[in-house]
Amino acid sequence: MKNKTLVISGATRGIGKAIAERFAKEGINIAFTYNSNEEIANNLAKEWSEKYGIKAKAYKLNILEPETYRDLFKEIDEDFDRVDFFISNAIISGRAVVGGFGPFMRLKPKGLCNIYTATVSAFVVGAQEAAKRMEKIGGGSIISLSSTGNLVYTTNYAGHGANKAAVETMVKYAACELGHKGIRVNAVSGGPIDTDALKAFPNYEEVKAEVEKRSPLSRMGLPQDLAGITYFLCTDEASWITGQTFIVDGGTTFGCKE
Repeated sequence: MKNKTLVISGATRGIGKAIAERFAKEGINIAFTYNSNEEIANNLAKEWSEKYGIKAKAYKLNILEPETYRDLFKEIDEDFDRVDFFISNAIISGRAVVGGFGPFMRLKPKGLCNIYTATVSAFVVGAQEAAKRMEKIGGGSIISLSSTGNLVYTTNYAGHGANKAAVETMVKYAACELGHKGIRVNAVSGGPIDTDALKAFPNYEEVKAEVEKRSPLSRMGLPQDLAGITYFLCTDEASWITGQTFIVDGGTTFGCKE
């Protein structure tokens, strides 16, 4: 795995940061995106480079403008000699999801469309650009982050849950059509993970209590809990796994506890 390159969106905090560092520990070069805080992104790139002896570089990306992935990958081509793995992780929050995050009767087209753009369209364009590079080196692995909000009712999550279901279906189609190029495509679906993004939800404490109640492990998921499976899916040990969604939820989807 050493000297290969991971491209991952949204890796300055939470799940994306945990995944990027997991790959860096294995000697994999990291090209990652950030939305607004350039200083934090550059500090992370420097930290990972010095700590793990790899090349890491941050790039600004607005996933509400997914077409800009094309220019982003051209920049990556100048800095890295190959692309082996692509992980679509970045999400949107705040004003961009107004009308998309809330009860069903308050959903609005603009908010829903923004979530679709950031979740599905961004995955499609990013994966297309990554696949072009992977084909040149004989294959690679593409992963989309998802969530169990499309399987289990979560308050105010209809907009996100519906789009997570959509991206999981897109993953299957991509897997079918890219397999002959040696490219595998999968999704990792996390149960509620304790991140800053989740803490921003107005009902965070309610969600946390419900997760701890439903999980036989009696705790929330952590970003590191998703890092291992994403790394595994990029290794040769997962060479016959494609078109799948892996649920990492601490047993909450089944509802092991009353």
